[in-house]
Amino acid sequence: MRVYWFGVPCGFVALLLVLFCSSGAEVVTIDVQEAKDLIKSGYGYMDVRTVEEFKRGYVDAEKIYNIPYMFNTPEGRVKNPDFLKEVASACSKEDHIVVGCQSGVRSLYAVADLQNVGYKHLSNMGGGYLAWTEKHFPVVKPEDVDQKKPEDDEQKKPELVELKKPEDVEQKKPEAEL
Repeated sequence: MRVYWFGVPCGFVALLLVLFCSSGAEVVTIDVQEAKDLIKSGYGYMDVRTVEEFKRGYVDAEKIYNIPYMFNTPEGRVKNPDFLKEVASACSKEDHIVVGCQSGVRSLYAVADLQNVGYKHLSNMGGGYLAWTEKHFPVVKPEDVDQKKPEDDEQKKPELVELKKPEDVEQKKPEAEL
């Protein structure tokens, strides 16, 4: 028998309570419009979806990282054991980053984990990629790009960089730090 609290399974509610009570800082969740504005102002965007999800389309951002919080396995999803290490090799604890996933749940957990180890300027994108696309905000869809013929589009074809490992991505420092 499943027990529900306001339509939500109690186990999930308990997990969220543990997450928020054990975390020293409260996770800031913003809507997609606020996320878009922050990204446009120079914030980085960390997509914590799986590489497979990322390849199907992602938020169009200048500074983007794909560091999966979880992996799909035959047994189900499991937490990426190297998540914190991969983030540390790609980002500083002082970087300003919007964190998103497919619907806003994985990114909520990712932000909480990152705050627990000292990351300070993080925002969870509520609703995730689904909410972003519902608003018709700009996305990059590599599979669609690959199917186009050069004569269909005079613009330069975007190149997808698979970001399985953050150390494979060239990091750009803000000009103020150079």
